[in-house]
Amino acid sequence: MPATPIVLHHGLLGHGEWHFGPFTWEYFHEIGRAIAARGYPLLTTSVHPTAGIETRARQLKDAILARFPMPPQSQDRIVIIAHSMGGLDARHMLTHLGMADYVAALVTICTPHRGSTYADWVLRHVGQRLRGLRLMEYLNVDFQALADLTTDNCRRFNDVTPDMPNIAYMSVAASHPMRLMPPFAIHSWQIIYRVEGDNDGLVSVKSATWADRLAIWPADHWQSINRRFLPPWVDPAETSITPFYMRVLDMLEERGKLSRKPAPLQAASA
Repeated sequence: MPATPIVLHHGLLGHGEWHFGPFTWEYFHEIGRAIAARGYPLLTTSVHPTAGIETRARQLKDAILARFPMPPQSQDRIVIIAHSMGGLDARHMLTHLGMADYVAALVTICTPHRGSTYADWVLRHVGQRLRGLRLMEYLNVDFQALADLTTDNCRRFNDVTPDMPNIAYMSVAASHPMRLMPPFAIHSWQIIYRVEGDNDGLVSVKSATWADRLAIWPADHWQSINRRFLPPWVDPAETSITPFYMRVLDMLEERGKLSRKPAPLQAASA
């Protein structure tokens, strides 16, 4: 059986891989390389960073079909691991864009399935009171993502986007106390905590939980993709999230959603 393809799909303001000479800038820092090292064919997506769910979902579909164009058999359907808003893109694609037969499992990481009260706050104070959305329109910048991530719009999204049968939906949430938040995330953490409780600085544990919750990681929203903006008293050497992704792969393998090519046999020594 061939190895199961894995798709890594980014969230709001995200990107695929950027190459600058010998240097590579990754959204999923070090994570994609660790997954590929296990022998899985890997697609790292790059969709519009600030467009709405519907636009990003169409681009996600196009990227998958370009990389894996043949209609898959039931035993080799792909697995999607999606971070933040990317999980909503993937859910829309599976329910509304005819891609359910291609996917065996969707794992969402810190996805605001029920929206974020911080998105509510930003839309109200920056988008409307300070006319930030008008500025985006004037500059011809598609920033529909902000409206799509509010709690009201995510409630409507969930009403019309049921989970598809024969797909395993799994989720991972993250949470850190305020004292471990990067300074720029303290304000958002406080706003979310007052309404939703424990959170990662952008998404609450309650909102990130969908279907089968695999874990709550001790991390902030950026650390969940190995982007570390840490207080000076935190040791960066102890904060790599890559091993947590490997545990997710272990669980998927145990549940029969992932298969790897067997390691090549080594020649016997004389």
